[in-house]
Amino acid sequence: MPRNTKIVATLGPASSDPAVLERLIRAGVDVVRLNFSHGKAQDHIDRASLVREIAARVGKPVAIMADLQGPKIRVGKFAEGKVMLENGAKFVLDASRTELGDIAGVGLDYKELPRDVRPGDTLLLNDGLIVLVVELVKGDKVHTVVKVGGELSNNKGINKQGGGLTAPALTSKDMDDIKTAMSFQCEYLAVSFPKSAIDMEMARQLANVAGEPWRHKPGMIAKIERTEAIPQLEAIMKASDGIMVARGDLAVEVGNAAVPALQKRMIRMARAMDKVAITATQMMESMILNPVPTRAEVSDVANAVLDGTDAVMLSAETAAGKYPVETVEQMVAIAMAAEAAEEVTLDANFTNKTFARIDQSIAMGALFTAHHLGCKAILALTESGSTALWMSRYKTDVPIYALTTQVLSERKMALYRNVRPILMAKFEDRDLALAAAEKLLVDRGVLKPGDTYAITCGEPMGYPGGTNMLKVCRVG
Repeated sequence: MPRNTKIVATLGPASSDPAVLERLIRAGVDVVRLNFSHGKAQDHIDRASLVREIAARVGKPVAIMADLQGPKIRVGKFAEGKVMLENGAKFVLDASRTELGDIAGVGLDYKELPRDVRPGDTLLLNDGLIVLVVELVKGDKVHTVVKVGGELSNNKGINKQGGGLTAPALTSKDMDDIKTAMSFQCEYLAVSFPKSAIDMEMARQLANVAGEPWRHKPGMIAKIERTEAIPQLEAIMKASDGIMVARGDLAVEVGNAAVPALQKRMIRMARAMDKVAITATQMMESMILNPVPTRAEVSDVANAVLDGTDAVMLSAETAAGKYPVETVEQMVAIAMAAEAAEEVTLDANFTNKTFARIDQSIAMGALFTAHHLGCKAILALTESGSTALWMSRYKTDVPIYALTTQVLSERKMALYRNVRPILMAKFEDRDLALAAAEKLLVDRGVLKPGDTYAITCGEPMGYPGGTNMLKVCRVG
């Protein structure tokens, strides 16, 4: 059985060796994430080149997602690398402090914190493991009392419970990193901490300008991790090509209990708006150190699959973990088991729906026809990938094979749920293109004599958005 849910893996010290990276891609990685919070520009350029080289050797389309760092809302460094904060102790966060921190206080990378908080506010550090309550704000100093103590080490993140930090989504570093990401033409650009559609529109504009020498326009992924983003979800999605349910920072700001329902809502909304959804953070966290996941992690991944997410993402598990390949293998097994249990309710999905565009109507017609005729596959000849994206928004029991002449479209579609992208030669003649598409699928063992399949294309050939034909064929 082919797998529908895609896997995003983060590159890092544990996975940058060419042999390990090749094993990861062969094990099932569809998208490689380059985390711009770590490393220099040349590191990312070299890793992107390695991904391209290995993906070509393996013969598999693999997308690259460049993940911007966003604002550094963090504490500074400590003289001894860390301190142990006790419950009830006083602790000062000082934006003007230049010397290294100690048990009494620490400097801030985020200099605006004193202007963003007031007495009574709750600050959560190190992913919420440490809780500070603001007692007094005086000048550049935020005086707090430790409510929940623990070990606080260098450069740990700061969140304000309920949101309200004014840091802009795009920093000067992000703007430089966008230029770096466009130099190797990443398929997706993930924007950290967007609060509104304007943040995404600005990032898209910067990326399009930086990508102009290569005529390259990446897909934009909004990482939903701020309280302020929740009321703006629909607008942010409209301005993006997809979202990442970034559960770490989001959980710290809105509370752990609120995240599962938000995850389901976001995935539902993304699918309804023809956007992609990535579920991320701590999916297989225990496998950083252990060779098998916990039962709770298995359920977490399976539930995201059943929610309809396009992809599940691994962060430290593949970037720094002891078992990067085994983690991907486990994730593949969980996704396939969950998909096997899915219910297909296509008829109900189409009830009372209308489609104004011809190409979108053809895509929906192909899904409906292939499902009811029991077709072996749906073949979508597509330039931009839009036809395959629309088809992938509905749960179907028929695999979708997207055939394109565009390398960028092939790689972008590597993220779409239930879509298997294939690069094919360009044909001006429709009948030649249809025959070549069938031969490609027969040669790959997907189709055999006697199988029926549905195929969509546009006439004349080669125009994005031009899909206007649906045909049901039987392999001779």
